[in-house]
Amino acid sequence: MSDSSVFRSAVPLEWHVNGLKLAGLSWGDPSGRPLLALHGWLDNAASFSQLAPLLTDFYVVAVDLTGHGQSARRSADASYQIWDDLPEILGILKALGWNTFDLVGHSRGAIIATLLASAYPERVRHLVLLDAVTPQPVAEGAFPLQMRKALEDKPRLHNRTNRVFACLEEAVASRTRNGLSESAAKQLVERNLHACSGGMTWTTDPRLQGASAVKLTEAQIRAVLEALDMPTLLMRAGDTAHQASEYIESVQRSIDNLVVYTIKGGHHFHMESGVGEVAQHMEHFLSETNKTESAL
Repeated sequence: MSDSSVFRSAVPLEWHVNGLKLAGLSWGDPSGRPLLALHGWLDNAASFSQLAPLLTDFYVVAVDLTGHGQSARRSADASYQIWDDLPEILGILKALGWNTFDLVGHSRGAIIATLLASAYPERVRHLVLLDAVTPQPVAEGAFPLQMRKALEDKPRLHNRTNRVFACLEEAVASRTRNGLSESAAKQLVERNLHACSGGMTWTTDPRLQGASAVKLTEAQIRAVLEALDMPTLLMRAGDTAHQASEYIESVQRSIDNLVVYTIKGGHHFHMESGVGEVAQHMEHFLSETNKTESAL
């Protein structure tokens, strides 16, 4: 591990991919092991501001996914399906010069990470999933109703404006109502606000709250999971039922190299008091599996 703390402060990053401005944060020495971090729904790259500095062997790059944080919103005709961010993520990886890398995702970011790893298993050395793996499957027969929901949401959300807050404290309070601590909420909120008439409002695209037109079936999800041939670590929140136990059991049957831990805390346990335990599990998992690979 590096003894220097000079690289442990967040450094802002920016890319332009497919006509979109994308923002991010990095921690660590750029010569360290590359680790890409993907945040959850309505969060941003600051989601990793507690965890990343503890991963001292790694160069951590966290991305504001499109429509979040300081990254651009998608065009009016575009969508926010879980796979829509993959081309931009691949563009960022190209800009970074990362052919192979470790990958961590939280919540929706974990789902996107799973899709990326299944499509490019030869590039993802290790996969770390925080409180999510895949979306819940839907029956094939549900497609017409799902498509209708998306079609009705599109015009409803197209011109919606986000809530205006009089001050930062008011915006922070809106996030703590869901169980997030004030300190964690403040880190996320500060990166997700911009000034507007009457105060400040979210940068987040309201269309992210719309229904997806297409959802994966059980067979498609099984195919995604079975494509994950890299060592995979899943950490679950102990205080929530975000992923049902029977679903986790089905995931374990589909992924050969899966390790599962339960972390005390809520859905954002990687931003709370349990972050040290999360970092320990990650560093042990990544170092031990790396030793095994090196010995082969």
